[in-house]
Amino acid sequence: MSKITGNEIIHQYLRHNKKFPHVLCAGCGHGIVLGTLIRSIHSLGIPKDDVVVVAGIGCSGRLAVYVDFNTVHTTHGRALSFATGIKISNPKLNVIALMGDGDALSIGGNHLIHAARRNIGVTALILNNNIYGMTGGQSSPATPEGSTTMTNPYGQLDSSFDTVELARGAGANYVARGTVFHVNRLEKIMTEAIGRPGFSLVEAITPCHTQFGRKNKYKSPVDMYNWLKSTAVPLERYNEMPEDKRRDRMPIGVFVDRDRPGFEERYYAMQQNFLKQAAKGGK
Repeated sequence: MSKITGNEIIHQYLRHNKKFPHVLCAGCGHGIVLGTLIRSIHSLGIPKDDVVVVAGIGCSGRLAVYVDFNTVHTTHGRALSFATGIKISNPKLNVIALMGDGDALSIGGNHLIHAARRNIGVTALILNNNIYGMTGGQSSPATPEGSTTMTNPYGQLDSSFDTVELARGAGANYVARGTVFHVNRLEKIMTEAIGRPGFSLVEAITPCHTQFGRKNKYKSPVDMYNWLKSTAVPLERYNEMPEDKRRDRMPIGVFVDRDRPGFEERYYAMQQNFLKQAAKGGK
């Protein structure tokens, strides 16, 4: 399908006459992520009625109310629970769970692990800005060690979760990371993730200058985007770098790409087998 313009996005995919102006801060990258998501769905030719966006709580959770798909704004940490129920009840739907790093990795961490283990056919989109932004700037499981936050004024003592390694270890079919600075690469990743069977996870690194940058060494939104530009390295190049050069660098790209059937496929296959046996007079 042909590329969509900004005006077409507004008139075809946004609830522009109901839900704006938005709540995002100047310099926030969440709008960029939303743009890549809409363009990916458009490029795949998926009808709007076949898309369900399930969001959790926080700045990322607000994105669901702006788009003209089937949307659900759920409770904190439970987006994947709702998404799982929707997918298993109607496997034909394209279900996208939209979460922040605190939402997905803290209170929702257990749901994330088991959605990946189950390999349910849901696309999990985690907008990682290293902080709880909407609730005042508390540290999240993704806050880098040593960073200053409202709840860690002398520095974060805990190590941060590696979302990619967590999803890979739990058994996700497709795992990738991108940044809002590398928009074309992020859009390509998003398109692949939505089109894959089974559980797909995309971690989108997006800056929160208001709650994270200002308390650390990034004095302006531009500083944060320059940090993404200088820190993120394509996975292929990262793998060729010597160990000492990898320090403080962040690989982006596709880390896992499997083709195992999703939970809903296995479930309905089992159901059909059971019905056949029952029709023959078996158990």
